[in-house]
Amino acid sequence: MKVDILAIGAHPDDVELGCSGTLLRHIAMGYSIGLLDLTLGELGTRGNALIRTEEATASANKMGAKFRRQLDLKDGFFEANEMTLRSVISEIRACQPSIVFANAVRDRHPDHGRGSDLVRRATFLSGLPRIETTNDAGEKQVPWRPKSLYYYIQDEWIEPDFVVDITDFFEDKMALILTFRTQFYDPESREKDTPISNPDFLPFLEGRARNMGRPAGYRYAEGFLTDRYPGVSDILKLD
Repeated sequence: MKVDILAIGAHPDDVELGCSGTLLRHIAMGYSIGLLDLTLGELGTRGNALIRTEEATASANKMGAKFRRQLDLKDGFFEANEMTLRSVISEIRACQPSIVFANAVRDRHPDHGRGSDLVRRATFLSGLPRIETTNDAGEKQVPWRPKSLYYYIQDEWIEPDFVVDITDFFEDKMALILTFRTQFYDPESREKDTPISNPDFLPFLEGRARNMGRPAGYRYAEGFLTDRYPGVSDILKLD
């Protein structure tokens, strides 16, 4: 299924935490969105892979994404090799997005930086006709290179190249995040605490969104990095 934006995360909930406000904004504008999880998040301290998949599916439905697929690469151990690159290339060619969102280029969790590099390489290689891939039905896929690749910002602060206003969608973003109920603060949970299950984490997310938005005059924003600077045709339309 062709989509305008394909948002990719190393783990279920990466996309929700990093760029779901932007996705919600663009869905409201009429654009189509697809989601891709590289792993099932099976090494997560809280919950398990089955629960994470259930939560991820519920979040995608709530968001209004056209699909959510999971590659089931090895959480914590995947690397950019021919097998993993071909897997991501096939997904990109299947939905032919104009824009791809990927994990932060560096972060506290090493999977995020590795996922970012994997997607960066796959996005380029996907446009090479001599790399042959097939879809789920065994049919040969056509080469496809997205117009742009943007990296969302996660736990570690990285100065963004640009920000997207998510003020009208911040509450909905938080609702999507809380769909992953096993991962975040629950006073009745008996599972081991993690950095994101701490009660201070959700207020941190709000502070981060405010911090991203303030220089641009937005109440809340999400920040992105890009490998190449974007061009504009009408400078008066810049905020």
